[in-house]
Order: sequence, then structure tokens, then C-alpha cells
Amino acid sequence: MTAPMILQPPHTPDACVIWLHGLGADRYDFLPVAETLQERLPSTRFVMPQAPTRPVTINGGWSMPSWYDILAMTPARAIDHEQLEESAEQVIALIRAELDSGIEAQRIVLAGFSQGGAVVLHTALLRYPETLGGVLALSTYAPTFSDDMQLADTKRQLPVLCLHGRFDDVVIPDMGRAAFDHLQTHGVPVQWRDYPMAHEVIPEQIRDIAEWLNELLTG
Repeated sequence: MTAPMILQPPHTPDACVIWLHGLGADRYDFLPVAETLQERLPSTRFVMPQAPTRPVTINGGWSMPSWYDILAMTPARAIDHEQLEESAEQVIALIRAELDSGIEAQRIVLAGFSQGGAVVLHTALLRYPETLGGVLALSTYAPTFSDDMQLADTKRQLPVLCLHGRFDDVVIPDMGRAAFDHLQTHGVPVQWRDYPMAHEVIPEQIRDIAEWLNELLTG
């Protein structure tokens, strides 16, 4: 397993954001974003893990960094659930490392773009037993959410921010909105924001993320 990219803060760390990249990217993909956000959050550590390289069925079997194999585009992405669980365990190991370092669970935020977002939604809501500080879901979807999913009462205290591009043709907005709707239906304090963008990240979005994290972690 490749070691994560860790951006240490200038001040003693008292919070952490674990940020997962998307399909075909790497652990350095969101480093510039993390550096920008850390200017507002000088005591927050950013941890950016690396997905394993493996064949991806929908991309002709070519190997690339991937948190799980995508077998087909419909129904709403058929995926390799065993690989998703392995990635969730990787995230949980990073959470435990932060806990061991003295960071409280309520001050650990999971963030993920596209496929990485699917992993953090699954991990925070359905896999990790404790309540974390929050979830940032960027241009993503939730292949393991369903109408009959069972959420612990503590998960209804987990702030979630869903951000999506109105012109996204990779993860269409309806897929992101479906994840938001599931969370809202189950009483999770979730927000939805969309932007005039495709499958990407833009400065306006980064400003909104900075404000949300600043409010969440500094009050």
C-alpha cells in the first residue's frame, strides 16, 4: 500500500481532513486545494491516501488508480463491492491512526471527489461505527445507499455537504442528488450546493468548502 500524502499544519494539529481522490488520479491531486484550505485552518492536518492501481472494467480493463472496479454504468454504476469494502477499511485505518495521534473523532472530516466520495459516504454513514466531524461529498454518488438502509441514530448528527456541477456528464447531477435525497430522508443534516461546472473543482466551490470547514472545525 502506498503511503498517503500528509500535509502537516503550521500549528499543533487538533483536526484532520482525510481526502480521497477520484478514479485515475493520485494522492497529489488535491494537494493544491488542501494547501489553500490550510491557510484558513492552520491547525488542521490533511491526509490524502492513494488508491491501488487495478483494472477498471468500464475503461476497457486498463489499470489505473481506483478505489473499486466499476463493472457497468447502469444500473447507477455496477461496482465491485468487495473492493469498496477494502477501500473503506483503508480509510478506517487512517481514522484510527488520527485517533491514536490524539485527534478526536468529532474533529475528523472525510472528503472525497467522484469515486473517492462514494467511498467516504459509505465509510462514514454505513461502515464506521462512531460519529465523525463531517463529510464532504464532491461530484459523487452513493452506490450503497438504498431506501431501506439502516442508519444509527448517531449518524443523524453527522454534517454532510454535497457539491456537484450542473453540467457534470461523468457523474450526472441526478446521481449526486439521489445521495442527498437519501440522507435527507433519513434525517441526516445534509446540504446541497451546485455550481456552473462540469466534473471538476472551481474556486467558488473551494471558497464554500473553506467556509463550511472553518465553521465546522473552529465554530
